[in-house]
Amino acid sequence: MKYMTLWKGSLKILKQNKILSLLGLAMRGNNLASGEFQTEEAVKNGSAMLVIIAEDASDNTKKLFRNKCSYYEVPVYEYGTKEILGQAIGKDLRSSVGVCDPGLADAIEKHLKNMERP
Repeated sequence: MKYMTLWKGSLKILKQNKILSLLGLAMRGNNLASGEFQTEEAVKNGSAMLVIIAEDASDNTKKLFRNKCSYYEVPVYEYGTKEILGQAIGKDLRSSVGVCDPGLADAIEKHLKNMERP
């Protein structure tokens, strides 16, 4: 019963959060690179339109993606935790994800920008 309550709680978070819902949609449509290696490759080969790094990722990981994304001119944001990003896409912990679909990337970026405003 305890696990059902936890699952319902995480499902409620996903329903309320458009960013996580759109990441899940991107994953189901094979338009998402998840994990450090896949995300870095997507940035390098030009398929990543947006990169999201977990707020609790290591400083080295954050620096790596800020530098790569700056060089390849890919927008990068810090959002959520490793656990939340992983849950949103149906995987274990993920420190970074790259969105490869331009439409989904624009929609996610719009929501991320709205969250930054006070």
